[in-house]
Amino acid sequence: MNPRLFSRRDVIRSLAGGSMLLPGILSELLADSADPLSPKPPHHSAKAKRVIFIFSNGGVSHMDTFDFKPKLFAADGKTMGIGGGLSNQQRVLLKPGWEFRPGGKCGTLVSDLFPHLRECMDDVCLIRSMKSDDNEHYNATLGIHTGSFFFSRPGIGAWVSYGLGTVNQNLPSFVVLAPQMPYAGMQIFNNDFLPAYHQGVRVIPGKEPIANLERRTKQGDLQELELGLADAFNRRHLQAHQDDANLAARMRTFETAFHMQTEASEVFDLSKESDETLALYGMERGQSEGFGWQCLVARRMAERGVRFVELVDGSSSNNWDQHGDMAEHAKHAKNIDQPIAGLLRDLKQRGMLDDTLVVWTTEFGRTPGVDGTKGRGHHSACYSSWLAGGGVKGGLGYGATDELGASVAENKVHVHDFHATILHLLGLDHTKLTYRHGGRDYRLTDVYGEVVKDLLA
Repeated sequence: MNPRLFSRRDVIRSLAGGSMLLPGILSELLADSADPLSPKPPHHSAKAKRVIFIFSNGGVSHMDTFDFKPKLFAADGKTMGIGGGLSNQQRVLLKPGWEFRPGGKCGTLVSDLFPHLRECMDDVCLIRSMKSDDNEHYNATLGIHTGSFFFSRPGIGAWVSYGLGTVNQNLPSFVVLAPQMPYAGMQIFNNDFLPAYHQGVRVIPGKEPIANLERRTKQGDLQELELGLADAFNRRHLQAHQDDANLAARMRTFETAFHMQTEASEVFDLSKESDETLALYGMERGQSEGFGWQCLVARRMAERGVRFVELVDGSSSNNWDQHGDMAEHAKHAKNIDQPIAGLLRDLKQRGMLDDTLVVWTTEFGRTPGVDGTKGRGHHSACYSSWLAGGGVKGGLGYGATDELGASVAENKVHVHDFHATILHLLGLDHTKLTYRHGGRDYRLTDVYGEVVKDLLA
């Protein structure tokens, strides 16, 4: 038989199917291999082992949610100059559309938009003095994810994957649960110049969250041997081509994809979750979509060792960007309020909140004055974000804006400070987490950022 008629796949399948030489071949070829996503030690002792990062897309109004401004209620309809980079502009002020009430034993004031989350404020570290650098959705969304407002850079999840690896080799280290893409699209979970296996894996809620996840053949052992031998040859080839990042990424992707066929299906199978747990998230049995599904799957991924899980709330066309009517904030808040509160309660009762850092943020806030008819404009000068679990002070309200919510008045937390603090809680020094590219060392926080130590428990 003409040997040229055999394809590479035929040869691999022939060896994998029964060659007595296979164990020796694999042993030799894989002797010096190392998994680039194997767990790495942190720079210092860490409180958090993993992150669940919740991003509400579109610019959530701080003075309608977490930043109570009694003077703004009283000044409704008045025309006056406001700060936050808008001091020379006269604006008609718009009062918040919802009442504020104290939550938890700490008494943190939260509006009626978030009644469920308000009950969890004893576990939440609220930052009312966030600061972004850009008023445009695309740039601000890029900034809160990558630390860069104008150029594509690795996302924070990719940096965490690069810095710490993953404890579960059968699942990706970085997963993004996104029904639709937000502003800036895939760049929010891009690896950019980091090795491609640190890029986030997108999961789309529905009957098939990851396409082609089920095995197309029942010969699992044979498939594993085939892929193992192919991987061994790839590794040998890579040793002679160390600068081929695409080959390295493709190899790691094949490995993860194979292992996900067995483990990821179990992650998405919610049939064994109790009725009480589903009720926490506001879910019905059999449900495979919705923000409750995203939150519950995030918990299941976290407990199975996924290092960084991002949940995207909203798309580039249906989000919190209410220029026309602030009343639309209500439907977006209702969509996420109970699921997020359920996530915090679920993590806490399972003993996971202590070492799981839950982050909620948006890209910027909104103006105290009217924009459009009954809406608010983009406002990067100040906004609110919060952290929970993972070594932060629960029940804390940190920082303050001025009496109208137009500018930071106390304890400014820039996006770079926010990132530095998240990395610190994971045991990573943001000044040491660097990657050399194009002749210089890059980091998530560029050349800025300070850890906000007052937030640390």
